Amino acid sequence: MRPRASFPQLGHERVSGRRDPESAHDIVDLLLTSTITNISQPPASFSFQLASHTEGREAKKEPVQGIKDHASAFQHFLDYLKREASIDRNQIVHICHRVVHGGDYFEPVVITDETYHYIERLSDLAPLHNGGALSVMKACIDALPNANSIAYFDTSFHRTMPQHISMYPIRQDVAKVRGLKKYGFHGLSYAYILRAVSTFLGKDKSQTNLIVMHLGSGASMCAIQNGKSLDTTMGLTPVSGLPGATRSGAIDPSLIFHYTNRAGRISHDRSLAVNVHVTEAEEILNKRSGWAALTGTTDFGAIVREMKAVEERRARGERIEEEDGKWKIAFDLLLDRILGYLGAYYVKLNGEVDALVFAGGIGEKSVELREAVVDKVKCLGFALDERANQEVDSKDGAVVDVGKLKDLRRVLVCRTDEQLEMAKECAMDQKFWQD
Repeated sequence: MRPRASFPQLGHERVSGRRDPESAHDIVDLLLTSTITNISQPPASFSFQLASHTEGREAKKEPVQGIKDHASAFQHFLDYLKREASIDRNQIVHICHRVVHGGDYFEPVVITDETYHYIERLSDLAPLHNGGALSVMKACIDALPNANSIAYFDTSFHRTMPQHISMYPIRQDVAKVRGLKKYGFHGLSYAYILRAVSTFLGKDKSQTNLIVMHLGSGASMCAIQNGKSLDTTMGLTPVSGLPGATRSGAIDPSLIFHYTNRAGRISHDRSLAVNVHVTEAEEILNKRSGWAALTGTTDFGAIVREMKAVEERRARGERIEEEDGKWKIAFDLLLDRILGYLGAYYVKLNGEVDALVFAGGIGEKSVELREAVVDKVKCLGFALDERANQEVDSKDGAVVDVGKLKDLRRVLVCRTDEQLEMAKECAMDQKFWQD
């Protein structure tokens, strides 16, 4: 067994072992996971949890004073890996990095000077992610020069979108030169979900049609037809589509100019206009919008709890202030946007949908949102098993069935795992294992 470390997210490490598989689904074993948080706000917090690897001392949110950047964080992990789990850095063959925006890279690539600088140039299109991924890559390459650092792109899964779906109706001589088109994101998650759900359904991926909702602080949806991405909600950048914790989602493009003008209202008076730079617009729409802008919190679970608390107070006849309505508004707004895309994707798939799939932190955990979505699509033939929906957390496995129907129109929850998807793809790609 050759251990392979996977570092797809800032401060999040997973070490897996490759082995000769009986099938594609068991080609890797998860050995351990490790998380390092608060890197930029010391002291950093270090966690280390064993999985199939049984030798070592676990750690849970231990403060570490010496970590000040990604390089020192990775060095601490490697030292701990050697000292407490007896895995030497020289045993690590490949390091997999999740990169949100791959531009025209549709396949995983080994990081070289050329590929590194190409990803660097794409950072403006995914400012919340690509820049951080680059600093992790550099730390890994410096610490493990003999291991391959391999970039896996969230945009790759969506390369199958038809041109009329990925194209924007703008001058194509400009669009092609500048790469202005719909790329789509969360691709590693969708690849994992497709693999897991098709296996659960006992169908070949190429015969599987799904509407998938990856709902988290960053949220998107995808229509999968015959095992390929047909359409997805995010576009040129992750800010489009569904709203998120701090992202606006799809808006009228002219809104940003009225939002920032000096008039304090909608105005086309040029003397009141403000020169809004791309970076400022990204800051507003990526980091200062979403349900946090509506409620003051990025925690969707807290929004649901507050919404239910207000409903309980109303039922008791207590006075409800106008401010108390913000929780339900935020919930209903996300629900509305989900339903808009869900209905459109149902039609695009000609009504041939094997399953609705909920995934991501909110999709996996929010009983209330799943219930609200499925209640609205009963007209399409989907039905929720209320008890199964309540008991998702107590069920094992990557996929949990929460629907009433068992032969068609399934409703599923999938515990997506982007790191494991990279590990599987890496393990199955022979070009990375040729001596």
